[in-house]
Amino acid sequence: MHDLGRPSPAAADAAKDSSRPRPPWGPAGAGDPEARLRGLFARLEDELRHAESAAAELVRGRPGEDGAVRVETVDGPPAQARRILELETGARSTFQAFLTGLNTITPVPHTLAPPVPPSGEAPAPRLSAPPEVTYQLLVDRDFLAEPAAVAALEERVARGEQVRVVDHPLLKLAVADGEVAMVQIDQERAVLLRPPLTVLVTELFAAAWRQARPYLREVAELTAVDRQILQLMVSGLTDAATAKQLGTSPRTVQRKVRALMDLASVTSRLQLGWYAMRNNWI
Repeated sequence: MHDLGRPSPAAADAAKDSSRPRPPWGPAGAGDPEARLRGLFARLEDELRHAESAAAELVRGRPGEDGAVRVETVDGPPAQARRILELETGARSTFQAFLTGLNTITPVPHTLAPPVPPSGEAPAPRLSAPPEVTYQLLVDRDFLAEPAAVAALEERVARGEQVRVVDHPLLKLAVADGEVAMVQIDQERAVLLRPPLTVLVTELFAAAWRQARPYLREVAELTAVDRQILQLMVSGLTDAATAKQLGTSPRTVQRKVRALMDLASVTSRLQLGWYAMRNNWI
């Protein structure tokens, strides 16, 4: 005699069988195999079309189920430059950016300093975030080789902004407060991201920042020109390119590099670069 409050073993087995997932074409072994395959492919095709439609909606910046726009495309260099400026001036706590010489959105003088006004006009002030905003700028070798790059970065460092350098090319990227980010896809298109997608960009920036070296760290034994020469030398610029950046001659650069090698007691530029990095000269 079975307990009326508990199903019999046979009933339990039947319920367990009924709960097992069935193939999308119906009960196992039922129907024509060719018909089952056609049904499966039709279902997969419908799911693929749905996924493609969802991706297209995301790229076009359509609202999601919660009404929030996650991704927005930004087309053309002028629109991208305007968006970056909006991110910077609208930042409340942090502004992070990759700066690359391969960027054609905004030339270096426009990126880090006020644009040069027409003759006879007063220079316009550079728009920036409030003083309490922490800046972290990561620049690559191509950026350092751009005209006015060193002078512009010197101004940034003097204002207390954090600048680091990497030797590999960077893409154009900017993040404000970890909440809104713009990432350049190519010269004509970028995407504007909002949470939760901004987590991907902030993680990318943090990883690159950890691997970068500080730009022009203060060292008592070195002059500002010494530090600039070391920075540019380690970044791979030639003596001629370094001299052009600093407004001097290649011979002067070579003489100063020789003096720095003597100061470090090394016999090659490679050793000098290694010594400079190990001893926080740059």
